[in-house]
Amino acid sequence: MENIKDWFTDNQGLLLNHLISLVTALLILWLGTKLARYLANACKNILIKKSIDAAVASFVSSLIHAVVVAAVIIAALSHVGIQTATFVAILGAAGLAIGLSLQGSLSNFASGILITIFRPFKAGDFIEAGGVAGVVKEIQIFSTVLTTPDNKYVVVPNAQVTGSPITNYSRHDIRRLDLVVGVSYEADLQKTESVLRDILSKHELVLQDKDFTVGVAALADSSVNFNVRSWVNTADYWTVFYDLNKTIKMELERNDIAIPFPQMDVHLHSEKS
Repeated sequence: MENIKDWFTDNQGLLLNHLISLVTALLILWLGTKLARYLANACKNILIKKSIDAAVASFVSSLIHAVVVAAVIIAALSHVGIQTATFVAILGAAGLAIGLSLQGSLSNFASGILITIFRPFKAGDFIEAGGVAGVVKEIQIFSTVLTTPDNKYVVVPNAQVTGSPITNYSRHDIRRLDLVVGVSYEADLQKTESVLRDILSKHELVLQDKDFTVGVAALADSSVNFNVRSWVNTADYWTVFYDLNKTIKMELERNDIAIPFPQMDVHLHSEKS
């Protein structure tokens, strides 16, 4: 017992220094966790205010929180005299190994961040990306969810979306509708053009404040092809597309303008012996 008392008496200064270091380390941990939580929440609020997807904002804030907490733990351990160099090296090696094994997922995550920042499309847009065409239902951290016109649920990795051309059919309020109409070589071209222009001018969904185009585009093998181009509201595109095809055929037939189709003439020759 006396030996213990003597040891405490002889090492009071050392014990006091260790106690102060321990209290300081605990204080660093407490303040550090508070700081990590504050930074994570602040980052999340900033991202949400900038219209970044909530899932991405939450993930980024969690990542910031984890990084700050790890740095605080290393600082606290270092303050109490624990050598952290080896610990940091182990963490670095582990991080490198994890990064290499999850490089595909990290690429998808980075692509998801780019999508939410630059916003080439949003939920509800009809797009074609990554070889898939459909309506965007959700932009997730690692993938984008599309619903195809035949109601298929398709999950496309974000890296595949950003790694290919993105066509957003819903981005603008109006679109140009292009049709190719072929008539026979015997048809009256002036009359055909007049009929086509009359169809466009009378259609209620064709935008009349935008110039439409009707002109001979090609002298094909079996037909004279007209380009018929008009402007419509994006929401009316397919309605006008189907309706114009039907109306054009009916009006051309009513005006005795033939629509040719591929055919082959076979000539038989008889030879006298």
